[in-house]
Amino acid sequence: MPDERIPGKLIGAIVAVGSLAFIGILTETVMTVLFPQLMREFNVDTATVQWITTIYLLVVAATMPLSSYLNRRFKHRTLFLAAVALAVLGSLIMIVGHTFPVILIARVIQGMGSGVATPLMINIILEQSPRSKVGRLMGVGSLVITVAPAIGPTVGGAVSSILPWRAIFVIVIPIILLVSLPVGLKCVEQHRPTEEARLNSLQFVSIVLALCGLVMFLNQAGVAVSAAVSGGSATVSAVSAVVSLIVGLEALLFFGWSSKRSFSPLIRLGWLRDPMVLLHLIAYMLLPIVGIGFGYVITNVAQLSLGTSAFLSGALVLPGALIGAFFAPVGGMLYDRFGPVRPILGAFFAAICGPILLLVFSMRLTPVTLAGFYFIFGFGYSLGFSNIMTNALRNIAPQFMPDGNAVFNTCLQFGGAAGTALFSTILSVAQAGAGEEGGATFRHATAVGGSWTFATMIGIVAIAICCLIAAFRIGAKRNSRL
Repeated sequence: MPDERIPGKLIGAIVAVGSLAFIGILTETVMTVLFPQLMREFNVDTATVQWITTIYLLVVAATMPLSSYLNRRFKHRTLFLAAVALAVLGSLIMIVGHTFPVILIARVIQGMGSGVATPLMINIILEQSPRSKVGRLMGVGSLVITVAPAIGPTVGGAVSSILPWRAIFVIVIPIILLVSLPVGLKCVEQHRPTEEARLNSLQFVSIVLALCGLVMFLNQAGVAVSAAVSGGSATVSAVSAVVSLIVGLEALLFFGWSSKRSFSPLIRLGWLRDPMVLLHLIAYMLLPIVGIGFGYVITNVAQLSLGTSAFLSGALVLPGALIGAFFAPVGGMLYDRFGPVRPILGAFFAAICGPILLLVFSMRLTPVTLAGFYFIFGFGYSLGFSNIMTNALRNIAPQFMPDGNAVFNTCLQFGGAAGTALFSTILSVAQAGAGEEGGATFRHATAVGGSWTFATMIGIVAIAICCLIAAFRIGAKRNSRL
């Protein structure tokens, strides 16, 4: 029998690369709890400050489609060193940057690093794990990715309550250079030859334009509405929104058309002709709008409406986020035992109760009820979300699995970026003309914006549930014909 022990160097490689992915996701969620503080420091509004998170998620989403090409073209160690360099450079700029555009540049660089590190960790696990241990190690990789957003807001609130917010990045750099880098240099190995793969740059540019255009549309449309509500000029923002929408849709259509005609497309998309898989993908893109956007909404409603500290607002996210991190494997066990329908639909019927309760009590929330109702959502979301991708990929031919992974992960990142842009827009519209931050009128307006946000979340989750129900009906009809 072959040796099924997990090699020590594989564990070291997962620790080294996984720590980079962990730090990237951690700093992304840390920033959300700092938005009110950053708004004051850089003199920007809610719709503008959210670009610190949105642009990071966009860059990660734009890098994900490259993961297959990078994995074939470059050695793992080369990609690891690139991720380290990008993470350190981005952190250094965050420390010394004192204007908002410079901070955005730093977030772009950090997003590139995370966009390289996260798929690299998954590729190392898939390529080098003993076959009987792949599921276990993939669970470890998933835990790395899910624990970081769980503790991010709490870490951000704790650090900012006793130190300047830039101290977060001062702490990160030694961890990368003294832990991740030496362990990775010793343990990251190459178990397969590289290929002379070619990058379809035109398709890559088109997918980046599509992602940026669509998220920019959400942001600028919100700015335009907010300006119109407050009596300002909305012309420039409205024109920007329309242009962004046109560019985004045309770039997306071009990407799809080009992929069909290309001999070596960046991502093969033929498997999306299956309506059952497509419906799973739509649900998988919609749900992170709520799942990732919740971190922004909870921390900002807590600070700007309930008047909590940054530390407490971050702590409110922790119970619901941690339950999400540690119950994902339980959801997978239920999937293996009962199939997809009951575990997935049952999970999201439970999850939708969270935003329903938040809407019902939106104008009389307390920190405890805010955290408790989010906990309900986090529990259901964690049980069902990862199973959507698992079930979809089971219906894709094996040769298209890398393409499916790339598309699903890109949609996950896009959904998160869109959620932050959408919900910050809704809050910004509600706050327009409500006076200075901290006043009673501003707090009431934020509470109203929160109620609008929770209603929007209910609609998004309901649409995702309908897509999943339709997908399962298609699957049941297919099975009945067999």
